Amino acid sequence: MSGASTPSAPTGPRLIWRDLVMGMRFAVSGGRQGWARVLLTAVGVALGVTVLLLAASVPSILASQDDRANHRGGAFSGAASEVERSHRSVLTVDANTQYRGEQTYGRLLQAEGDSPARPPGVEQFPRPGEMVVSPELKRLLDSSEGAALRDRLDGKVIGTIADEGLLGPSELAFYKGADDLDGKPQTDRVEDYSGTITSGPMDPVLVLLVVVACAILVLPVAVFIATAARFGGERRDARLAALRLVGADVPMARRMAAGESLVGALLGLLLGGVLFLVARSLLSSVELMRISVFPVDVLPALPLTLLICVMVPVGAVLATQVAMRGVAIEPLGLVRHHGTRPRRMWWRLVPPVLGLLLLLPLAGTVTDSDASVNEVQVVSGVVLLLGGVSLLLPWLVERVVGRLRGGPLPWQLAVRRLQLSSGNASRAVSGITIAVAGAIALQMLFGAVEEHSTETRRVDKTEARVSGQGFSVDRAEKLRSDLRATDGIRRAQGYAAVYGEAKADEEYVQVVVADCATLRELAKLPNCRDGQAFLRGEPGEEGNAKPGQKLKLEESGPNGQAEKTWQVPASAERVAHRDSPAESEETGVLATPGALEPSTMAFLDKKFRFEGWVQTEDGTMAPLEELRTALFRADPSMSLFETRDETVSDDFVSISRALTVAAIGVLLLIGASMLVTTVEQLRDRRRELSVLVAFGTRRGTLGASVLWSTAIPVLLGMGLAVLFGLGLGWALLRLLSVRAGDWLVFLPVTAAGVGVIALVTALSMPFLWRVMRAEGLRTE
Repeated sequence: MSGASTPSAPTGPRLIWRDLVMGMRFAVSGGRQGWARVLLTAVGVALGVTVLLLAASVPSILASQDDRANHRGGAFSGAASEVERSHRSVLTVDANTQYRGEQTYGRLLQAEGDSPARPPGVEQFPRPGEMVVSPELKRLLDSSEGAALRDRLDGKVIGTIADEGLLGPSELAFYKGADDLDGKPQTDRVEDYSGTITSGPMDPVLVLLVVVACAILVLPVAVFIATAARFGGERRDARLAALRLVGADVPMARRMAAGESLVGALLGLLLGGVLFLVARSLLSSVELMRISVFPVDVLPALPLTLLICVMVPVGAVLATQVAMRGVAIEPLGLVRHHGTRPRRMWWRLVPPVLGLLLLLPLAGTVTDSDASVNEVQVVSGVVLLLGGVSLLLPWLVERVVGRLRGGPLPWQLAVRRLQLSSGNASRAVSGITIAVAGAIALQMLFGAVEEHSTETRRVDKTEARVSGQGFSVDRAEKLRSDLRATDGIRRAQGYAAVYGEAKADEEYVQVVVADCATLRELAKLPNCRDGQAFLRGEPGEEGNAKPGQKLKLEESGPNGQAEKTWQVPASAERVAHRDSPAESEETGVLATPGALEPSTMAFLDKKFRFEGWVQTEDGTMAPLEELRTALFRADPSMSLFETRDETVSDDFVSISRALTVAAIGVLLLIGASMLVTTVEQLRDRRRELSVLVAFGTRRGTLGASVLWSTAIPVLLGMGLAVLFGLGLGWALLRLLSVRAGDWLVFLPVTAAGVGVIALVTALSMPFLWRVMRAEGLRTE
């Protein structure tokens, strides 16, 4: 007998898909309240996704910066003979300068044909006296703030450099036409400006700093995304209990909960992408710590983007399923297990202990330039250790509030609220707690790396060094006189020098040629007259010479070509070196112009280096701006370096600026995410707060109770952050074999974290007063 077949119930993947879709429908069909929950989750997830996409764009930004630098300056090698003169060839030389602490990129250009090659971003080749400048430099030159720089560059602006010729939108850069570069030292001849700028590997200590910083900055973002995925958990559990009443089993309820969390996560991904595009378009007008980028360079790496798109919804589902482990969803209501069974601590200690075990074997492995950093092991150890803060905080809050009794009414309301449900309050501050713990550890590591990357010297901060090439002795003496005559300069010194190679041992000796007055500033001379020469240093010292020794003179130091031989006079006396701020060598030959033959002086004409120093009159570096202008007019390729007690490596400065920008971004994310989390919690408590107000409870009492319910987890979280931060910092310093110098670094970091929480709490107060109105008694 045959009959009509009934459709079979879905099984396997079809069953899972059906329950997920049903959960997604529930998320968007709950009326205004349902949409509010979804939007809050989406906003929380979107903020985290935006930061992750920006972080995923860092490799693209760095690669673009390198490409732009190679495209406009990779061909400059310092050897003009490598390119033959042609209708496209261009002579060029450095003309970098500094203005009010800002570095300005500059090149002088001289065309050698009728179709000279143009630098990238330059439409019209500048003729002598003309300039093509970056948009930011043009804005500065047109303003009153750039009057001194406008006087220094002294050129007619005929155009601006397009984006492809700049490293960033806020860069100060210019190309100026010239007609006197032929034969000038350090002049390049090019037909194409592109090439490859090679640089050595980064110091392993700096690599460690970057790796640790990335892990510390990204981890709070992941925590915030997981927290946002659990918004509206209590109301969701109530809906699932109702579904159990109409026949849904526990696995089905869990799958529906996963579907609800997917809606907020997917909307958050979409909204995060939109926010990323908005932030990307605004980056050209933002400059932080002298860092600016073009929007076109901000492109997330495809593998990292795909990973974010997969991990965000997967993480949201996992966070929801983990949250439901402590809830028994029954047809007639909910039973929250943690109300009767306290949280266990032992398994919460496993991740930080594993993290510590991963870091301790690496002790002493990052101590020299040849060391390597095990990035995977370091990142894993850091993440596990900091993850312990998030795991231990709910247990600590539960244990502490469970023992609190009595006190004022607001205090009792806050404590009772935490005793009933401390998980939400703990999750709200877990992100900032992890961020503070990581910042403490990073600050300890940062201090050690800064000491490693800093060269300390005992110098006067009001001094500056001057150097240049292509000088004659007469020109060096004139420049020295000009330095002394500059307004605001109290003392100045300078001399012309050249290197000579000893034939016997191929050792290079510095030969200083100057008058007796200048030589007396470099050595203790018993007497001096034109035609004499002197020897500094003890016999046998490196860089020293002997009376009667022949030296092959060369024009540009140890790498130059020797073309003239000069014999040190046999009558040369040995004299003691005199300390000089010019940092002159302590060995070598001091010669008056008459000690060299006329043919030798003629050969060295315009081949000397100039080394000098100046000291300001009023104890500040302000007069150096006028001095830079004078030097630029004399020779734009000359360099002036401000001396400092401490000199920090360029790589460390760049990394510290980038980390500061990243820290500011994460701090803004923390504040925004905490505000969204606080609003979500107040919205969930709207009915009970409205009921208390309706029964006569004062609003001030309820407001104080909300503040106390925030303050207790915050104080406990900050205590954990200090403990774990100092522990992680100690473990990281062991990698460098360095002892902690300051154990109180947690004070400013903790204060900053508390300040962010206080600001967020203050911003949430208007919403608190609103939810305590009678309208909160309404339901849907």
